[in-house]
Amino acid sequence: MNSPKINPYFVLVIGVLTVSASAILVKLCTAESGAIAFYRLFFTIIIMLPVFVMKNVKEIKLITKKDWIFSIISGVCLAFHFILWFESLNYTSVTSSTVLVTLQPLFAFAGTFLFFKEKFTLKAILCGIVAIAGSVVISWGDFKISGMALFGDLLAFIACMLVTAYFLFGQDVRKRLSLMTYTFIVYVISAFVLLLYVLIVGESLVPTNNKDWIYFLLLAILPTLLGHTLFNWTVKWLSTSIISMAILFEPIGASILAFFILKENILLSQILGGTIILISISLFIIDEKKNKTNIVEQEVFNAQ
Repeated sequence: MNSPKINPYFVLVIGVLTVSASAILVKLCTAESGAIAFYRLFFTIIIMLPVFVMKNVKEIKLITKKDWIFSIISGVCLAFHFILWFESLNYTSVTSSTVLVTLQPLFAFAGTFLFFKEKFTLKAILCGIVAIAGSVVISWGDFKISGMALFGDLLAFIACMLVTAYFLFGQDVRKRLSLMTYTFIVYVISAFVLLLYVLIVGESLVPTNNKDWIYFLLLAILPTLLGHTLFNWTVKWLSTSIISMAILFEPIGASILAFFILKENILLSQILGGTIILISISLFIIDEKKNKTNIVEQEVFNAQ
């Protein structure tokens, strides 16, 4: 596999920064969860369509049956991830919801081990555990283990499982398809599933607040085109586990934005947790890069 022209870790940072705005924009919307998710992807598809038709449409003929199946599963997982996460924001705070939905290493470690036979050093595993603990510390003063808040927390946790599955299936398909083709197909599948969901449950496709159209468009441009699409690019070069670890930065950005835009307070526990996450993720990525370098050097040595 050729080396990328742009450092994938730099791209990963840009992706995390843009997805941090997602929860804020959803919270500002007055539309229902399924409709928000549908329009987010619908506008994304409209923006991507001209480029896809001009440069990538012929690649569809080369897609195998396995890749179609994996892409469909990935699109369905993404659709319900959006539905459950957006719905969770109606019951719990931005911080709690974002923290729970970004606890992907819990599932990514297991997934990459089971499906891709990736191995992790004890140090990497400990860094993951500490980073997850940091996420819990961030939301310690915000969790409400009762009533509707607990329901919102549960929805966010399930959404976390779904988005990890989305990345795991994508990690396999992206090794054979271009970024534009894979992303466009998955977004179309996901948007179709979301449209069916909206029609079946009876949600309105016409928002009562005209500002929602602006938020839909911003959701398409920022966290989707400059967020999830960049993540889809990085899965060709980086492991799902590394991406999931980096996404733990999202609660930090979301908490800061929630403070300025939604007037949600930032607690001392959130500052402490953010610091723990930053240190843990940095150590994890350094260890993963070092481990992969050692593996490559060992393979070269064995080949001689």
